[in-house]
Amino acid sequence: MNITVNSISFKADQKLHDFAVKKTGKLELFFDSIIAAEVNMKVEKPEAANNKVVEIKLSVPNSADYLFAQKQADSFEEGIDLCVDALKKQLVKYKEKLRLK
Repeated sequence: MNITVNSISFKADQKLHDFAVKKTGKLELFFDSIIAAEVNMKVEKPEAANNKVVEIKLSVPNSADYLFAQKQADSFEEGIDLCVDALKKQLVKYKEKLRLK
């Protein structure tokens, strides 16, 4: 799986980048045919609480669509965890659909 991490309007340090890659990579445990993952992180309003937005988009085979999750949290780490949890559920449903075909 090819994982791309983008930080929009701020410079992400290597530790945050590695965390995003590690957590997103664990999604392969649920579905091993993921083609690519794109992680976008941005700060909405710097002065407000709960201002970190994380979006993860997964490219999966046999599908014109993407699996997508977007979460807003106090920290990027929390947002990544929330997105990965949401995508786990989506991957389980996607695998069930494939099995039924």
